[in-house]
Amino acid sequence: MEPIIHTENLTFSYPAEEGKEAPPVLRGVSLDIPAGQFLAVLGHNGSGKSTFAKHLNSILLPMGGKAYVDGIDTCDEERVYDIRQRIGMVFQNPDNQIVATVVEEDVAFGLENLGLPPAEIRRRVDESLKAVDMFSYREHAPHRLSGGQKQRVAIAGVIAMRPKVLVLDEPTAMLDPRGRKEVMATLQSLKKEYGITIVLITHYMDEAAQADRVVVMDDGRVLLDGTPYEVFQQVETLKSVGLDVPQATELLHLLQKGGCRLPGHVLPGHVLTAQECADTLLAYWRSLA
Repeated sequence: MEPIIHTENLTFSYPAEEGKEAPPVLRGVSLDIPAGQFLAVLGHNGSGKSTFAKHLNSILLPMGGKAYVDGIDTCDEERVYDIRQRIGMVFQNPDNQIVATVVEEDVAFGLENLGLPPAEIRRRVDESLKAVDMFSYREHAPHRLSGGQKQRVAIAGVIAMRPKVLVLDEPTAMLDPRGRKEVMATLQSLKKEYGITIVLITHYMDEAAQADRVVVMDDGRVLLDGTPYEVFQQVETLKSVGLDVPQATELLHLLQKGGCRLPGHVLPGHVLTAQECADTLLAYWRSLA
């Protein structure tokens, strides 16, 4: 399958203070992201994950290497509009993306700027709000919504533009656990129902565990790349760069370190959810009987 996003040795540095050399934030990042994949990008603060995300729709341009979206070079100034039609961005704070005083008017804002016919705008607004399970709130004021609901409205406004890729830069960082759960359920639904490619920048391990693929960045480089089960097997490597693992994985890791002989086929990274952890421990206790 052809990648919808392709980067080759991507390098970037932010402007330095006068008289100082700017340290590189990205150091040769090469990634292929196939269409329809749900990719989670992990990394501690300063690892380069958000800087990488901003290269995907030409907010930032490479200082070295290349980035392509659907075959379009992000440095091609004449194709910036085309790129941003293909890439929808959602950021941390939904309040910064909500511009109207009524939910459905906010979702319609970008469509009106495109000059679409009113009937098409109505159709897209309704479809997008239904996709994020916010249709019943279409006449509500956004400031009266919860954080998770606001973020879902922000996502609806983006997907109404019909992007091929949805890039979310820590969209749940300001949300409570319920809001985080709502947003993650929305992303899974969008992937299943619409086949949208999702790039989720996050520092929550349980969110990354729900993705098809996890990339771990450290010091501007790709440190690990694989399925959640493959990546979260590397418990000590992740801890060495200041990251955790899902709580279920952490529990089994500690039990194994303490001498608990779990079933031979079970590695900590093979257990990501509470249910998988419970099943594994039940099998272990039965083996002792």
